[in-house]
Amino acid sequence: MKEKGFSLVDLITAFSILSILLCISLPAFKNLSSKYTLTSAVREISASLNYAKYKSIFQRAKFRVSFAERGYRIERFNTASKKWERDKWAICKNVIIYANNSPIFHPNGTVSNLTSIYISNSSGKYKITIAISGRIKAVKLDKD
Repeated sequence: MKEKGFSLVDLITAFSILSILLCISLPAFKNLSSKYTLTSAVREISASLNYAKYKSIFQRAKFRVSFAERGYRIERFNTASKKWERDKWAICKNVIIYANNSPIFHPNGTVSNLTSIYISNSSGKYKITIAISGRIKAVKLDKD
């Protein structure tokens, strides 16, 4: 009587073919990961800028967004103590952030500092601009 099922040779052949296909496709997935990390960071920073803008309008207070190489923080100006107090902070992993200014959002929706923010990693570079009117715009730059 013949036994049903797979032999050891069949299983080893199938696993070796699968591992070869996995090794071939792994670099493509790694590249996609850095691309999605970059777009995620751009969306997060844009959303946080909008958060600071609208929080400034609704709370009738000044809000500032300060940037570091790996993250940013949102600060509220306390008129009583005349100091900036931290409202929110975040770290963006696997991206580099550069900003030429720290935008200050005013209760009327405007911004006192024109700001350009560059976010980059191995898969590309984005630029977020903030106009005096408070408009926030993100643009993908060509890869250098």
